[in-house]
Amino acid sequence: MDLGHLMSFHNVTPLELVFRGSVMYWFLFLLFRFVLRRDMGSLGVADVLFIVIVADAAQNGMAGTYDTVAEGLVLVSTLAAWNYVLDWGSYRFEFVRRLTEPRPLPVIKRGRILRRNLRQEFLTPDDVWEQLREKGIDDISTVRLAYMEGDGNFSVITTDGRQRQDDAGNGAGPR
Repeated sequence: MDLGHLMSFHNVTPLELVFRGSVMYWFLFLLFRFVLRRDMGSLGVADVLFIVIVADAAQNGMAGTYDTVAEGLVLVSTLAAWNYVLDWGSYRFEFVRRLTEPRPLPVIKRGRILRRNLRQEFLTPDDVWEQLREKGIDDISTVRLAYMEGDGNFSVITTDGRQRQDDAGNGAGPR
């Protein structure tokens, strides 16, 4: 096997691979961030996005969809770089954190379901009741505040001021 052939670039330039990887990363990031928020579970948007497209890019590089391994390495490196930049930026700058991590969305306030906010995330009152039951709450009037967190989990604060925990004890149940 000719290693020189594997590490060369035939069909596209490294710059084109960086461009393609960047465009796909940002498209998928924005799609996940603004459309699929409630289905993400406990992983962050960038984490899930990174896993999915790196797996695909690496698979293409290994399986030969690219002509060379180098093409796959450039694409995976581009995706890793964007993921690192977003993590670093979220840590350092509030405006980046607001882009990458959605704010908690109130779903109950003083015992009343906020239907407008439910519509925003395509949640039904039954979805909210499911979360309340998982936290052992059977009377909505005891809920002072309930939020759908940025990662899709729910947190509930009751009128006695305690935050209700799920079975795992982390304060939020899976969505």
